[in-house]
Amino acid sequence: MHAATPTDGGFTTIVERERGLKKTLSTAKLSMIAIGGAIGTGLFLGSGFAIGTAGPGVLISYTIGALIGLLLMGCLAEMTIAHPTTGSFGAYAEYYIGPLAGFLVRYAYWTCVVLAVGTEVTAVAVYMKHWFPGVAGWIWIVVFSGALIVVNAFSVSAFGAVEYWLSLIKITAIVAFIVLAACVISASSDSTVGFRNYTAYGGFLPRGVGGVWIAVIIAVFSYFSIEMIAVAAGEAARPEVAIRSAFRSTLVRLVLFYLLTLALMLAVIPWTQAGSTQSPFVLVMQASRLPAAGGAMNFVVLVAALSAMNSQLYITTRMMFSLSRAGHAPRSLGSLSRRGVPLNALLVSTFGIALATVITIISPAGAFLTMLGISAFGAMFTWMMIFVTHLFFRRVSAKVPGSFRMWGFPATTLLGAALMAALLITTAFTDAFRTTLVFGLPFLAVLMLLYYFRYRPAVRDSPTTI
Repeated sequence: MHAATPTDGGFTTIVERERGLKKTLSTAKLSMIAIGGAIGTGLFLGSGFAIGTAGPGVLISYTIGALIGLLLMGCLAEMTIAHPTTGSFGAYAEYYIGPLAGFLVRYAYWTCVVLAVGTEVTAVAVYMKHWFPGVAGWIWIVVFSGALIVVNAFSVSAFGAVEYWLSLIKITAIVAFIVLAACVISASSDSTVGFRNYTAYGGFLPRGVGGVWIAVIIAVFSYFSIEMIAVAAGEAARPEVAIRSAFRSTLVRLVLFYLLTLALMLAVIPWTQAGSTQSPFVLVMQASRLPAAGGAMNFVVLVAALSAMNSQLYITTRMMFSLSRAGHAPRSLGSLSRRGVPLNALLVSTFGIALATVITIISPAGAFLTMLGISAFGAMFTWMMIFVTHLFFRRVSAKVPGSFRMWGFPATTLLGAALMAALLITTAFTDAFRTTLVFGLPFLAVLMLLYYFRYRPAVRDSPTTI
């Protein structure tokens, strides 16, 4: 693979071929897009599975996940400020490593987010059973999916506005949850409530160090979507200002929300009560004994799933648009509507919803964990490749414009890449994520064959604009 050099005008060509999208996203909306994607099912439902895997030691798991997220954000901020474009880390891999790398990263990420959309909508079906236990889950999948597809099809401004308010509801609710949980802990005389729960049920590490490490996989998947800021930067009104602010505020909020809420949650309910069939947030609210508290929190986690799904539909649509403009997908998927929306790419990106619907019908009890396992590969592979791309980027970074530099390079970048590689290998030895590599490695092999036999000539001959 031959990577272009920053002096040959190559990246300008990438930016030009992706032109046409409306640059109307403000800094506030950019931040909310990332929060909308990252504060969703991973926190509200996946955290229950993580707690069941690691016990109170899950706090260590999410701290490690936050460290990886911090390193990733630093690498992405440096590259995105230098090259704000919709193809983002896929375009960076193409330019700094080679066309095959860009092809694999884009398709792995697109597939992951498509499947993550299915994870979110599967969770929606779980939440709706709180109120309507007799209604089939696939009905809710169809209803809510249709509404969000319409929002994404209208315009990027409409999407940004809806995502802003959905995310604001989530943030407000999480702050209220933190306050309420703290009050429950301080006022309760119940022996099952309090920080003694950290050690009362088998100790702080009831599943051992292995359980903590496996839960890091769930933590990383929970933080997954913070990289959406880099993709959305291609439609930001003032990219450099928006990226700096959004990266910083998003990471601080995510670490605060995840670690603080988990710490309080573990003190309110024993970790042995957590699971993947109901949100632990709902269990905590029920423990508060406030009227309708459980139903209110169930509404919040429903909004969270819809918000994350909304963000993910947006991002996966843009990634398919970038693939098409690169000559790696049908040309029609790179076309734009009069409002600047890639409608064809949006429709193709609803595949995860269809898959989730089928899985929910066939196996409603195991649908969420099934979707989580197969979508995890693309997330972890993409994060690992972002670190690898940053290493290549820094080889020529003196020639690349940009006012931000990743601290501690190359040690920090290498640490991030090594941790992600180790997590990928770990999935092969866990029951819940055994499908991750079983799906992911053959998928990569198929992508490589597809590239060499179908799209490799297109890299040289594809037009730069459509």
